[in-house]
Amino acid sequence: MKAAMFYGREDLRIEDVPEPVVGPGRIKIRNGYVGICGGDVHTYFHPEASPVDLFRPHPVTGAQLPQPMGHEFSGTVVEVGEGVTGVEVGERGAVFPTAYSCGTCTACRHGRPTSCRLMAGLGANANGGGMAEFVSIDARQFHRLPEDVDLARGALVEPMSVAWHGAGRSRSGPGDVVLVAGAGPVGIGAWYAFRARGVAHILVSEPNGERRGKLAALGAHVIDPVTEDLGAAVASLTGGDGVDVFYDAAGVGAALRTGLAHLAPGGRVILQSGHEKPFEIQPNEIMMGEYELLGSLGYRPEEFDGVIGRMSAGEYDTTGWVEEMALDDAVEAIHRLRAGTGTKILLRVG
Repeated sequence: MKAAMFYGREDLRIEDVPEPVVGPGRIKIRNGYVGICGGDVHTYFHPEASPVDLFRPHPVTGAQLPQPMGHEFSGTVVEVGEGVTGVEVGERGAVFPTAYSCGTCTACRHGRPTSCRLMAGLGANANGGGMAEFVSIDARQFHRLPEDVDLARGALVEPMSVAWHGAGRSRSGPGDVVLVAGAGPVGIGAWYAFRARGVAHILVSEPNGERRGKLAALGAHVIDPVTEDLGAAVASLTGGDGVDVFYDAAGVGAALRTGLAHLAPGGRVILQSGHEKPFEIQPNEIMMGEYELLGSLGYRPEEFDGVIGRMSAGEYDTTGWVEEMALDDAVEAIHRLRAGTGTKILLRVG
């Protein structure tokens, strides 16, 4: 089968590799589409900074480089292993990429499997990934898509679930005002997720004109923090009180500092985006404002289903911000996203 195999820094090769074997309790998927995550872009250029060790075998899965990249993907069941019930050949679904968590550590016991120190994910430190024609997964990782959700949108379930989880961590609801930094895929997903929670006033700050225009075309209230007065916009929305939630989907220290400056007392900060570089903040600001600084990582299986349900209900319009390229163009797509051209790129696999 054809696969985009990641070997190390700036080394992604389109190769022919053996198809996966399906064991008991597992199913084989013919992948349809795979999205390129910002994390994939960071890993391609800086694999040594990956939150998981890619260069040594995982202690449980045994996976190590080279591996197919890609953890945002969908596909069609082509084979069902022994003992699998409730999944049939021909069904289409989104793939939950967390392949292993121990179930016994403190993170797992507290319902946070993505924080498990032994966590293994497809496209990283578990065997297989979305940038391959086929993958073998545990049947529990398969989330069925209804007829009105196609495979292309199915590949967006994973990144939209990231934002869905973050919005849930914010405890936001009707009456709140939210400031989102970044109009990339997760920022767009956050806009949809906060709307689903009944938040009527959402301001998205984005310096990239292309991304800003795409989100504005969907109906969002967007602002350029470089040429426009963000403080005045926040004051206008809140009567000078400040926002209740600041959602970091930018991964830039300056954006986080700006968000803190516009929080209302008791406001919450959701750290959703990875930061390549450390930066300084003034802890006294957090203390004096009684702010809450909340990390948000990944999602839960029920959140996948929540996003799929909203997609089926007609949410998540992909017009203008999602484009397709061929699997053979994976390296070009990564470089485009690194350069800031394009918002969400799905690679056609099947």
